[in-house]
Amino acid sequence: MEFGEKLQELRKSRGLTQQELAEALYVSRTAISKWESGRGYPSIDSLKEISGFFSVSIDDLLSGEKLVSLAKKENQSNIRHICDLLFGIVDLMNITLIILPLYPNLIDGYIYSVNLFAYTQTTSFNRMVYWVLFVALIVIGGLKVVLNQMRIERGREIITAISTGLSIITVLFLGMTREAYAITMAFLLLILKSILIFKIFRRN
Repeated sequence: MEFGEKLQELRKSRGLTQQELAEALYVSRTAISKWESGRGYPSIDSLKEISGFFSVSIDDLLSGEKLVSLAKKENQSNIRHICDLLFGIVDLMNITLIILPLYPNLIDGYIYSVNLFAYTQTTSFNRMVYWVLFVALIVIGGLKVVLNQMRIERGREIITAISTGLSIITVLFLGMTREAYAITMAFLLLILKSILIFKIFRRN
């Protein structure tokens, strides 16, 4: 007997509706429906809740092979979420390109390192592009972190692709404008993101 059939049998033996079981397990009715129809499996934590609620062992609910497969899948999902969180944090670190003294300003014949707020030794167009790129990356990083914490999967790959593309454009533009210190920081952040992308795709 498959897991969905076992769950349905256990639920009916208690005289519960899908909604009542969902409330008892603190999940949605849709989740119960999906599990019973065989369109998905609960997480390890939900399995423990089901096991305790019906006073049956997890082995009675799932075969050992299926349990190992489920645990592996959940582990991969957790690692992906951690990598996504770190990816968002790396994007948030683009704030360093704004607040750190990475830009040369010529004052009274001396060159001083200043942050982007005080940087005047470049064209207005360049400064505008810097601000647009850096702020866009910071906003995307914040969005990535929020979506990751809310466990929202939709659009995850698109956001990652946009973020990576903006980072590449940032590095190229800083290289064209010869901002030696800023491009070093931007390139290091891009390298960190590349490592995280590699780990994410290797786990998929």
